Amino acid sequence: MPSSLSVQMTTQISYVKSPRHSSSFLFTSTMDVCASSSPTLREFGCEQNLLSRPDGSSSFVQGDTSVLAGVYGPAEVKVSKEIYDRATLEVVMQPKVGLPGVRERAREQCVRETCEASLLSTLHPRSSLTLVLQVVHDDGSLLSCFLNSACMALMDAGLPMSCLFAGVTCAIDTDGQVITDPNAAQEKESRALMTFAIDSTERRVMMSSTRGSFTVHELQQCIAVSQKASDKIFQFYRDSVRRRYSKTL
Repeated sequence: MPSSLSVQMTTQISYVKSPRHSSSFLFTSTMDVCASSSPTLREFGCEQNLLSRPDGSSSFVQGDTSVLAGVYGPAEVKVSKEIYDRATLEVVMQPKVGLPGVRERAREQCVRETCEASLLSTLHPRSSLTLVLQVVHDDGSLLSCFLNSACMALMDAGLPMSCLFAGVTCAIDTDGQVITDPNAAQEKESRALMTFAIDSTERRVMMSSTRGSFTVHELQQCIAVSQKASDKIFQFYRDSVRRRYSKTL
């Protein structure tokens, strides 16, 4: 049996148990993650409720990677898409230039199934939820940035959720070192790239998207690093929301 796994854009899903305010602010933080390879996360920034039309919105920045997210709904749904016992969630991903392609469709599926696992969609049957994601600039770890922006937008919309989720991307370089939150150049030089969605309650893997060649041990190592990094991301969520609402009280 070969000692490595060769995966190309494979997605695995593991499910866990399943008043807007007008103010907005920008909050940034630099986070270090202690692990055997001493990886670090780039500086994060987040702004909520920056768009007027969506019911919830957020801008999320990881280093030089930046995305926008907007949530619409619950709203009426077409009869052809209606689900009698829960809300229908649609995720639309727009690249910076051009039309969405196969890569965008794969990322849409990752984000949609992660959101479906955390949203309490049974509270809004026969309704529609739409999440629109827009790339502002891509400098690596784009999928994890999408996940984090989506989570903040869902919170801003006030939608009921069983848990929050955090996206973490890990790259394995040619020397076998794990790089957390890699930029575009590090992704290009890596032999494997993995993105995980981690839930806030039990730190379980809700979704994984992997590409490249890696061993089982390297996969387990990246999961452990991502779970540790998610603690810092969830703390960032708490700090940013606390600072936002402290300005309105």
